[in-house]
Amino acid sequence: MAYSNQYSGTGVAMITPFKQNGETDFNRLSILTDKLISNGINYLVVLGTTAETPTLSKSEKSDVVSCVVDACGKRVPVMVGAGGNDTRSVVELVKAMKIPGVDSLLSVSPYYNKPTQEGIYQHFAAIAAVTELPVMLYNVPGRTSSNMTSDTLLRLAHDFTGTIMAVKEASGNFEQVMEVIRDRPDNFLVVSGDDSITLPMISAGGDGVVSVIGNAYPSLMSTLVDAALSGNYEIAREVHYRLFPMMKAIFKEGNPAGVKASMEIQGWIENVLRLPLIGATTHLYKEIAELDRQLS
Repeated sequence: MAYSNQYSGTGVAMITPFKQNGETDFNRLSILTDKLISNGINYLVVLGTTAETPTLSKSEKSDVVSCVVDACGKRVPVMVGAGGNDTRSVVELVKAMKIPGVDSLLSVSPYYNKPTQEGIYQHFAAIAAVTELPVMLYNVPGRTSSNMTSDTLLRLAHDFTGTIMAVKEASGNFEQVMEVIRDRPDNFLVVSGDDSITLPMISAGGDGVVSVIGNAYPSLMSTLVDAALSGNYEIAREVHYRLFPMMKAIFKEGNPAGVKASMEIQGWIENVLRLPLIGATTHLYKEIAELDRQLS
């Protein structure tokens, strides 16, 4: 099955808006969903790291997915995060992920317990065995403390072509990325997990991005990616360097503190995070506000 038409381009790792009292703001989540789609985003990623998923209860997670699915109305694919470091628990979660409107899964490489490459392979093999939904793997050693090597990625890609359809790559190791791009099977996608390296990854043969900054600047980010994928690098570079200072700024104090500050400045959400995460400092908030003014 070909997934390239659905999951190449710009996906957004959606934030979870909260009210001042800490409750999930489903009205703003619905508005955000519509704005992202209206501004050229190709697919939505729900319950990723940017969503502050570890701080959401089981019922809140279900309600967040339902809210996005309803607001999306099947206009673009909806991908839902389903990962962890206990394979049995993740398998049960994936088996239960038969929700109308959920089109695919994003599954992070196991974190904290530092499995071997064979352990990582067996973890994802167990997931692939229990779902018919396409799965995008997520390699982010900066958070998991464990890199998924190109050999392991390619082994999974070739062994489970009917299920494992992509990798969100945030290792920053371009030799590894290029090895995967060179030797991947047909229709296996390699997308950037880091906004600032989206352009060089596409130039090396990658297929797009799962973006954080796209929450705040969906039109600009989708323009950058669309231009790069169509080979119009003059436009892609111009937009990239316009966004580049903001790409750096929003991660200075962690994710999603920076992008939530930017979104509040634009009037999209209230700047509320759940502990242990906290909002951007006054200094960073002012820097983001100035950068936003320059982008307006």
